[in-house]
Amino acid sequence: MADDVGARLRALRTLRGISQRELAKRCGVTHSSLSLIEQGKVSPSVSSLKKILDAIPISVGDFFTMDLESRDQVFYSAAELADVGTGEVIYKLVGANRASRALAFMIETYPPGADTGREMIAHQGEEAGVVLEGEIEITIGAESRTLGAGEAYYFDTNVPHRFRNPGKEPCRLVSCCTPARTF
Repeated sequence: MADDVGARLRALRTLRGISQRELAKRCGVTHSSLSLIEQGKVSPSVSSLKKILDAIPISVGDFFTMDLESRDQVFYSAAELADVGTGEVIYKLVGANRASRALAFMIETYPPGADTGREMIAHQGEEAGVVLEGEIEITIGAESRTLGAGEAYYFDTNVPHRFRNPGKEPCRLVSCCTPARTF
């Protein structure tokens, strides 16, 4: 039980962005006592735990029932980003393994001359992005514009659209679209 209380307390404190020293000061418990509780070496009395939780603030009931663990992967290394692109275009999708993904967040790379295809694309939702390096020509309906590093876009994806790199350097951009598409 002491291990569970300590681990839960450390997770909650970290989640709330409170340092151990700050929490100890807020609740009037010594820093060393709080450290021992979080390490599971000491089990706090109910009154001590209540005093600590009041300083966060959270009720004892909520403390024991709150889900502090993420069920989905949260952090991804560069190698874990799934490439869902086709042809020359690279789409590195963040969170491809999340079953309940509500959006598609990607790092896109277009080599010089690469494009999304001759046919315009249209699907339900919205899309936004920002160019990190290089340039990208975006056609949305009858409107077309070439964007460079630092420039951004946002549009309704039910309007037919197309992306093309007209430059001599690769173009990298980050984008997000809803709803999440299955690639």
